[in-house]
Amino acid sequence: MLAPRATADEDTDAHSPPGMPDGLPVPRRYWSVAAIWLAMTMTVLDGTIANVALPTIARELHATAASSIWIVNAYQLAITVTLLPLAALGDRLGYRRVYMAGLAVFTLGSLGCAFSHSLPALTAARVMQGLGAGGIMSINSALVRFTYPKRFLGRAMGLNALVISVSAAIGPTVAAAILSKWSWEWLFAINVPVGVVAIAIALRALPVTVGSPRKFDWVSALLNAATFGFLITGAESVVRESLASGLSKLAIGAAAGALLTYRELRREHPLVPFDLLRIPIFGLSIATSVVSFTAQMMAYVGLPFYFQSVMGRTAVETGLLMTPWPLAVGIAAPIAGRLADRHRAGTLGAIGLAVFATGLGLLSAIRPGAGNLDIAWRMALCGLGFGFFQSPNNRAMVTAAPLHRSGAAGGALATARLLGQTAGAVTTALFFHLAGTHATTTALATAAGLAALAALVSLSRLTLAPRPRPDPPDRIGTLPAGP
Repeated sequence: MLAPRATADEDTDAHSPPGMPDGLPVPRRYWSVAAIWLAMTMTVLDGTIANVALPTIARELHATAASSIWIVNAYQLAITVTLLPLAALGDRLGYRRVYMAGLAVFTLGSLGCAFSHSLPALTAARVMQGLGAGGIMSINSALVRFTYPKRFLGRAMGLNALVISVSAAIGPTVAAAILSKWSWEWLFAINVPVGVVAIAIALRALPVTVGSPRKFDWVSALLNAATFGFLITGAESVVRESLASGLSKLAIGAAAGALLTYRELRREHPLVPFDLLRIPIFGLSIATSVVSFTAQMMAYVGLPFYFQSVMGRTAVETGLLMTPWPLAVGIAAPIAGRLADRHRAGTLGAIGLAVFATGLGLLSAIRPGAGNLDIAWRMALCGLGFGFFQSPNNRAMVTAAPLHRSGAAGGALATARLLGQTAGAVTTALFFHLAGTHATTTALATAAGLAALAALVSLSRLTLAPRPRPDPPDRIGTLPAGP
């Protein structure tokens, strides 16, 4: 039997500066991840519960269905356009500061949502929530990296994926339970006491990191916001609204992106991490992540319509049929995370993506007369494959970056996820626009092909030679135990 292959060839921080603490001591480590996971749970839940409550909120605020979509879009857009700038700010100011600020802003935004009595007020409060969530999501992986010793980092990433998948799975259930007893305002008000508790824990437990004296690049931050904002809204406009309006937005986004690229490529530590994308392991891991999340979102968006419109399932049955996927992710991700501490991400990721592609292919073969059990095991297979891929891939991305660029790596990781999800949603909407909900099976077959392609990309990481790179000792490190 072959001995496990070490992953030091993917850890550019394998030779950390002498004297740098390797993670936090127990029990402070557990308190730190409690604060991290409480915050992540809230941000993920708020990305799902609003979808369930949208008809109720629109009715009570006397808003049209089309305009009420901004309750969801405002949150997602605010996160997307701030991930990379806030990650860069974390590299400069220290990750704990940006995370704490994000947590405070998110909590205040939740309070604003609870007291909103009009669509514009609620949308503005959701933007505030999204800004706070951007601070949390952009720094999350960097804080996990400094909380856990390197030998346990894969395990930590697996648990991180478990928290996110479980939060996504229980989102609709939590929303339904709250709405059955109280008004929609409580969907957001419940975040306030949880946020206060998370802030209190974070103040004492989060790792304290030393930042960099570099100035924050406001011009690049604005160009980044224009690039992602116009590209995403333009793509949605092309599919859902006006072709002319969508193309004009896409043109503005492309122009802003070209200016941003020209500006950033000349910088040593750019806001858009081109320096990290030049690291082969990092670049390939990012590409794999974008493609896999595109495939996942194509299934997530298309299947509920197919189950209800074509297969005649009720909304409750649809919710139950969707559940095996995130639950299976929650099972597979921690197991894969432990394996990632001993085996290379290229191999583990390829295995997971191959299983994921197989599950998507089997789902594309589902016909209207299929039973619930026949659907459920295929959903679970997709979740097992995706979960087995996600943890090793995230570990590879985070550890491929030097320690002083951990924030940028975490921001890129979160941005890759959101870009993939956006691309998947827009692609599925295009399928629906061209052929209706019956096109779901075609979309699933396309998603299976994308997952298979991602598996090949993952395997290509095995051909890369080891490139360990020590971290400059004067750039960043964790300080001794804080208060």
